[in-house]
Amino acid sequence: MLLEIFIIGCGGTQPLPRRHLSSIMVRRNGQSFLFDCGEGTQISLKRQGLRWKNISHMFISHIHADHVTGIPGLMMLSSQVERVEPLHIVAPKGVCDFISGICKSLNIYINYPFRLRHIEFRQESQVLYEDDELKISCFPLVHSQPTVGFLVEEKMRPGIFVPERAAALAVPRGPLWGALQRGQTVQNERGETVRPEDVLGEPRPGARLAFMTDTLYHEKAAEYVQDVDLLICEGMFARDLTENAHEKKHMTAPEAALIAKTAGVQQLALTHFSPRYLDRELKTLLSEAQEIFPETILCRDGLHWTLQATEGSAPGDNSPK
Repeated sequence: MLLEIFIIGCGGTQPLPRRHLSSIMVRRNGQSFLFDCGEGTQISLKRQGLRWKNISHMFISHIHADHVTGIPGLMMLSSQVERVEPLHIVAPKGVCDFISGICKSLNIYINYPFRLRHIEFRQESQVLYEDDELKISCFPLVHSQPTVGFLVEEKMRPGIFVPERAAALAVPRGPLWGALQRGQTVQNERGETVRPEDVLGEPRPGARLAFMTDTLYHEKAAEYVQDVDLLICEGMFARDLTENAHEKKHMTAPEAALIAKTAGVQQLALTHFSPRYLDRELKTLLSEAQEIFPETILCRDGLHWTLQATEGSAPGDNSPK
């Protein structure tokens, strides 16, 4: 299955006409996960042709308005379509309290089940979601409110099917080949048992994505995002505003690049830009980051990737569209 990543909003603090507030979507096997939900999320989803009905989980990093103000509208919008699947919102306690309070105050009509789950703020990573093929964890950041970053990891994938091995073991082409690729044991033409590992190559690593925004620079962060294929990370300010960034407990673009370099990530995508920078001025942030970590790009609303795992020393084709 493909791991798709969509930038819904890459702005910080204040929405701009072409830069909505913080949000990304991860889509896999028809299921969608939303990370942060700032103002303008509905608009950007609509513009990109993404279906909010398929969002099964929202993961929210912290309580600040530019990361949560899109939640009530999205919850109301989901009541306008036929939805029976529950919506899970996983967030620090302050965010859950905000959602509960605004739903009550506005008497929001919700005709589907939704679940609120607190993220307990700990000085360690913790698993928030897991199924047979995917795991989503969070890790602590350093901000003015309890804040977490997120790590999305595909689990190990089966090795590549080798037709020559199947033929040599007298497994006829057809449904039995498909069964072996799905991990099922079959009987060959001689009545012998053939296992998937008999016809598959070595297991392959899955793709890994990290999303980190609203934090001071700290060395521990690199440990949590070690060797990821894509790090989407705030680079809110240029180097000349380092003092201002630290006062507000944010990072500069060079500091984000230092984390990427230390962690050995394959690609860094800067996001959560201060509204003081017009689009044409963001090249300063990009240039400063690339001096430290050349494999850096700028996020923009509508940017998306089909993420492939790095195998050995050869990176996958993870160029954004």
